[in-house]
Amino acid sequence: MAVLLLGVAHAQAPAKSSAAPPLHARFKILKQDFRSGPEVTRACLTCHKESARQIHKTQHWKWEYVNPAGQLLGKRHVVNNFCTSTATNLGACASCHVGYGMKDAKTFDFTSEANVDCLVCHDTTGRYAKPGGLAGHVLTQDTELLPGSGKVVKGINLSSIAQAVGRSSRASCGSCHFLGGGGDGVKHGDMDSSLEAPDAALDVHMDAKGLNFSCASCHRTSNHDVPGSRYGPMGVTLTCTNCHSEAPHASKDINRHNAKIACQTCHIPTFARGGVPTKMVWDWSTAGQRGADGKPLVRRNAEGYEVYNGMKGDFTLAENVVPEYAWFNGKVTYTLARDKLDPKKGPVAINRFEGSPTDGKSKIWPVKVFRARQAWDPVNRTLAVTHLAGNDSTAYWTNLDWPKAVATGMAAVGAPFSGQVGFIETYSMWPITHMVAPKAKALACEACHAENGRMKNVPGVSPE
Repeated sequence: MAVLLLGVAHAQAPAKSSAAPPLHARFKILKQDFRSGPEVTRACLTCHKESARQIHKTQHWKWEYVNPAGQLLGKRHVVNNFCTSTATNLGACASCHVGYGMKDAKTFDFTSEANVDCLVCHDTTGRYAKPGGLAGHVLTQDTELLPGSGKVVKGINLSSIAQAVGRSSRASCGSCHFLGGGGDGVKHGDMDSSLEAPDAALDVHMDAKGLNFSCASCHRTSNHDVPGSRYGPMGVTLTCTNCHSEAPHASKDINRHNAKIACQTCHIPTFARGGVPTKMVWDWSTAGQRGADGKPLVRRNAEGYEVYNGMKGDFTLAENVVPEYAWFNGKVTYTLARDKLDPKKGPVAINRFEGSPTDGKSKIWPVKVFRARQAWDPVNRTLAVTHLAGNDSTAYWTNLDWPKAVATGMAAVGAPFSGQVGFIETYSMWPITHMVAPKAKALACEACHAENGRMKNVPGVSPE
């Protein structure tokens, strides 16, 4: 399966030859012939003794979070409208876990220090990779993952990578976060590979020749805990006023907007503007078509991007997207796998931004609204947990059989399944907070203060 060859790889350029040798190259313990990721971690822990235990407390490690409303969230538990669920797909999904070997969350040892992956965040070489299908493990020898396929995944030299570790970077963070949802720029819209070395027009803070912010410049980490999550309350630990004042503009008229308008609303006029399109619509109901060769059919647009894949359905892509806007007070509510759904009430909110113009807490935020048509159980009226990845007989990407794939997924999470699969309209919301434009490109007054301006669908806002 193609999914087995999907992996995590950094794209950061190696240091110039004139640079000083990496700091860690002096340590003998890192010069051994490492055969696995955990062997590297054990070496790291001889000096960084508390690091693994710190990682164990983070969402990056647990993939689990209980929000203030008491909902059990995190990648291990939610059903999304991208690749739907990690429950039976961790062999592939865990290539973006900060650990080694999470093939099954029920059996994975979350207390193991050796299972922590130090290199995924601290690689600076651009050579570190975690192929999909290996539950987050790495390959140190050239390997044909699918015997007879002729496709060989190159092994990596962990010793040279370990000796060159350094601080996290846009490339190391982006090796997972730019690729969320199954590909470059798919999920967020304001995060993709164009941010590895952007110019000021794309992001004035991350401008590679200017301020050159790394992700950690704003997501300031303490004890390996990275702040900023779509699951928890937003706008609490990460705000523009961490650096800028509450009244940053010379104009009092503009400053008074700060009480009701998020900075991002004016300063991110469009997203997906770095040359990488983002997915706006994903229709799983059309999946299943095969080509004349019997393989899942693939169609591409004029730019070479997939707009149909027999394993996933139809996609709608877009660049330079004008955000939608919503009142947001920092709270996000999720539709969970066992929640009863009623399609007669309209598309189901996979997640919903809470807020209103009158609660005294909300501001108008720019959002990407991602729309999908995804599998559900029309008898039990619940979202489907789908087994997608693997070489077994029930994985959808192997057999293109929805009932088999959903039956396996639902059984894995202990949820009832009627045997029937339908498709339901859903949407999810993603805050737009990256790709901050230079101030000269911020929205002008008439962008919002017009009869058909950007705020026309936001309740409680008049064009005056």
